[in-house]
Amino acid sequence: MFVLANLLNAMALVLGLVLKTYWWLLVIRALLSWVSPDPSNPIVQFIYNVTEPVLRPLRAWIPVWKIGIDVSVFIAILIIYFLEIFLVQTLIGLAVRLG
Repeated sequence: MFVLANLLNAMALVLGLVLKTYWWLLVIRALLSWVSPDPSNPIVQFIYNVTEPVLRPLRAWIPVWKIGIDVSVFIAILIIYFLEIFLVQTLIGLAVRLG
């Protein structure tokens, strides 16, 4: 059973790293929206291309407020935070119980 425990622990750690990296990409995207960067910059294009598939459905679900604030990034960050707490901690807990 220790092999399964190690597998679950590794999956939890990798998932945590992926979620934290995506969290940072969302924060960078929010900061970029304040400074209006060059859209032809490859780094800016990468950040937009990676984050847009998550933000587009959120924008369709949550309309932009009348004051012009796009809360989709904030909602996405909250979802990632929830996933980090729920999924990662659950996988680690399962790994501990199996190990």
